[in-house]
Amino acid sequence: MAAPTETAEPSSVEDFFRTEIRAGRIVKSEPNEKARVPAYKLWIDFGDLGVKQSSAQITARYSAEALVGRTVVAVTNFPPRRIAGFKSEVLVLGVPVEGTDEVVLLAPDADVPLGARIA
Repeated sequence: MAAPTETAEPSSVEDFFRTEIRAGRIVKSEPNEKARVPAYKLWIDFGDLGVKQSSAQITARYSAEALVGRTVVAVTNFPPRRIAGFKSEVLVLGVPVEGTDEVVLLAPDADVPLGARIA
């Protein structure tokens, strides 16, 4: 996950509400050996939406094993992309740590239903 280099153009409230951001739980994680930049292949359970895949460049801070069972926040309505031969269906959200390769994942601070939409 690359850090944005500039402030984005203003967007409308309608733009924001068209973006589906939901909570999910990582059920499987493994290194994406084909990725140019170190990344994990993630399988995330979004409840009624099912299990979705994501490629995430979060290897500097997290081990693949430590990610399993973790609740994350992800954009679920972007078009799928192929990343190093892997179909990435959702964008897991995190905050890049300035001056490092680390990304800190965003997560609810209490249990929430899988697939719950962020308001």
